[in-house]
Amino acid sequence: MATAASVIVYGAYGHTGRFVVAELQRRGWRPIASGRDLGKLKQLTASTGGLSARAAAMDDADALDRALHGTAAVLNCAGPFAATAVPLIEAALRTRIPYLDVAAEVEVAAATFELYAVAAQKAGIVIVPSMAFYGGLGNLLATAALQDWTSADEIRIAYALSSWKPTAGTRATIQTSRQRRGGRRLVYTNQQLEYRTDAAPMVDWTFPAPFGTQTVVGDFLTADSVTIPRHIDASDIRTWMTTAPLQDLSSSDPSPPIATDASGRSSQQFVVDVVARRGSVERRAVASGRDIYAISAPLVVEAMERILHAKVAVMGVRAAGEVFDARDFLQALGTELRVDYS
Repeated sequence: MATAASVIVYGAYGHTGRFVVAELQRRGWRPIASGRDLGKLKQLTASTGGLSARAAAMDDADALDRALHGTAAVLNCAGPFAATAVPLIEAALRTRIPYLDVAAEVEVAAATFELYAVAAQKAGIVIVPSMAFYGGLGNLLATAALQDWTSADEIRIAYALSSWKPTAGTRATIQTSRQRRGGRRLVYTNQQLEYRTDAAPMVDWTFPAPFGTQTVVGDFLTADSVTIPRHIDASDIRTWMTTAPLQDLSSSDPSPPIATDASGRSSQQFVVDVVARRGSVERRAVASGRDIYAISAPLVVEAMERILHAKVAVMGVRAAGEVFDARDFLQALGTELRVDYS
């Protein structure tokens, strides 16, 4: 059981960080805002009234240790995660508290599993990377769709977004990924990640309402292609995205998502359609909801609570579906997410 009710949210003043802070408060936790920018932390604490703050730079290990000291867990919401994941994970290892992040960066998630699996086990902590819309949700849906299967010939994940106004963090992450890949694209096939230079495929995909049949672009690689193979034997994992949000991502308009209610959620609608195939048999799980940034908050906080409430029996770097009961987890999100199975 957790002995501290305080949780560090690094990047608390960011778009997703604010949703995470609010979700923690709603569930009775005491979030402590942290980040690199002291001025933004002060603005956040002034606007929220009574929220504690601890500033810490990525290159100051002592400051990071002080920020994490006496807390139950650290939730990393600060992108690009290529710059923040390693320092915060190592601070979590030193202070021996769970680490979770909402990274969508494929290479960062892969490096977390590769570099810290042994260290996390030795420290007796759980590390869950990409516990968000990308990486966590698709992983849970694939696990839930499989039911009693432990393997599949193919897993297909199709995303339908009504729009995608990227946050500043998302834009920075996209730029970092493009620089890293040098014009190439990543795919998961034959049980490994591969770089390719050919054009991505395009097909039609029939989603449930309100989207219907949409043209989707293939090999829109997400962190799901890293988290799923950690515990599911799948030869191919193919990911697809509708064209409208991709056009938004490439737009020169820098405006962030527009809040349409008091919680700060935008009007963006999403559907995630996951199909697992073994031979001629297919199993499916479909999730729908609103605002991909907002839904990341209950995902990461629910995961944190399950870890702290001793519902996770193994330590180390783990994927969501590897350590949580996927269907029970998704059901616990209640009205935030609708999930159907077939």
